[in-house]
Amino acid sequence: MMQTPLDAAMPTLEAEGASFDHPWVRDLAWLLHAPDIIDSDYPGRPTLEELGLEDASCRKAWLHALDAEPQRLISYIGATPPRRLGHYHERLWHALLDLAPATRLLATNVAIQEAGRTLGELDVIYADRQGQPVHLEVAIKYYLGLSEGPGDERHPARWIGPGCADSLARKHAHTGHHQLPLAHHPRSMACLNALAIDPRSLRQRAAMLGMLFYPWPITIAAPHPARTTATHGNWLPWQNWPILRDNLPTGTLGAPLHKPHWLALPGGESYRSLESVDAELETHFTGSGAPQQYHLQAPDGTQRRFFIVPDDWPRSLPLPPITSTI
Repeated sequence: MMQTPLDAAMPTLEAEGASFDHPWVRDLAWLLHAPDIIDSDYPGRPTLEELGLEDASCRKAWLHALDAEPQRLISYIGATPPRRLGHYHERLWHALLDLAPATRLLATNVAIQEAGRTLGELDVIYADRQGQPVHLEVAIKYYLGLSEGPGDERHPARWIGPGCADSLARKHAHTGHHQLPLAHHPRSMACLNALAIDPRSLRQRAAMLGMLFYPWPITIAAPHPARTTATHGNWLPWQNWPILRDNLPTGTLGAPLHKPHWLALPGGESYRSLESVDAELETHFTGSGAPQQYHLQAPDGTQRRFFIVPDDWPRSLPLPPITSTI
């Protein structure tokens, strides 16, 4: 029997959200700890200290207050959260940056238009502790690595989204060559001035959170420019699920993760036996067959996230990134 494919400990990223009832608050707790998955020429996500939430007891009290009154988040997220993961993730950032002690939200989704066409949007503008404006581009991405594909073994084009419409290479190029430079376009500067935001003092950051999923059970290289702290899981085709299942500790439970709640783990009521997971996967892959994310947890606390994909996945590969200027 091969070694159990679960991690030995529950990291802070997953652990802190477990004590909260509301899924939005669990996702905010996840957001506070989630590391950037890639290195960039720009600073990454705001730190706990920059948010004014570095003290653990104060942070937990802040989250528990939101858990007691989750209606405070409705003005940011909406009465019903958006189905699209990226939109939901952005709105969580809006809430976090406006409600955290040391930051203040100034503007969101600032559309930049010229000659009747939209050039793009500036995701978030917020004020830091010193009152300086910061332009933050945010993304939440889950990429599955291929053992073969474009470029060498570390090429980011080999890391693609479960829907096969995006790759780490494309997103990295688009952020660096379009989204961040957009803030320096004359039309952007005019928009910022109209919002009483001085574009000359604007600092920029890029936060790409998410997870990298390695193929199970083989080993492949991490993509360039992934951070060593990037969170990771595994993926496997459905035909290999019985092999994985039979190598899991007795009593392991599984819970499906449904969009947009791919951030924090679900509540304990979502976990079911591996026999139930078997039946769910059978029904799922004889139906639509879209990739399905699961969290598996053994009785001793060892755990891991997995994407289980159709046996013919990937059915296509995203086009290579296109470097463009505004």
